[in-house]
Amino acid sequence: MEGMAYGAGKAGGAFDPITFFQQPHTVLRMVSWLFSLVIFGCIANEGYVNRPDEVVEYCVYNRNQNACNYAVGMGTLAFLSCMAFLALDVYFPQISSVKDRKKAVLADVGVSVFWSFVWFVGFCFLANQWQVAKLEDNPLKEGADAARAAITFAFFSIFTWAGQAFLAFQRYKLGADSALFSQDYTDPSQDAAAAPYSAFTSGDDLESPGGTGSYQQASGDGVFDGSAGYQRQEY
Repeated sequence: MEGMAYGAGKAGGAFDPITFFQQPHTVLRMVSWLFSLVIFGCIANEGYVNRPDEVVEYCVYNRNQNACNYAVGMGTLAFLSCMAFLALDVYFPQISSVKDRKKAVLADVGVSVFWSFVWFVGFCFLANQWQVAKLEDNPLKEGADAARAAITFAFFSIFTWAGQAFLAFQRYKLGADSALFSQDYTDPSQDAAAAPYSAFTSGDDLESPGGTGSYQQASGDGVFDGSAGYQRQEY
């Protein structure tokens, strides 16, 4: 794609919010952000229940506190990760160095693969603990909908993060357009003060054919002598 470097144009362009929100990786990032918020909210609000004769509340997933802690902790961290990468997506077109863009895209690939794996583990863990949960521990089935919703959105999160990893890898494969970018490209507005104009010196720039740096008058018969007056040419 001409004029593109790792999925974005040359640095210094104006930010277009409509184009930004229409990008596939931005859409997937916002969906992942929403899923992580749902998982966190479901477990934090309705993930702890107790029996009618108990006061202490336990995790709805087979009374395994680790299951609820995993869902709440990973949901919170995934939420913050999405926010951080959304901010990076906004700033990404302003990055002038191709090397820095490459690092950002590679970080996107690695983080997205990591979260896809985390939610795969979380889905298996939560689904297993929900399956082995005892009915007598929650006879009123309180928090059942929230528990199932957390499992469902953990499953969907596997694919939204995997999709982000795929799109980031595609951006990495695009690389940089060598016609408009170089590995050491810097913003001209930032580099203007570092390159002042050099003073003009006549001795270096204007040289006579002899290379001495000063004008020399030609000698010999080629010089016109006006003292002799007009001389008739003999044929």
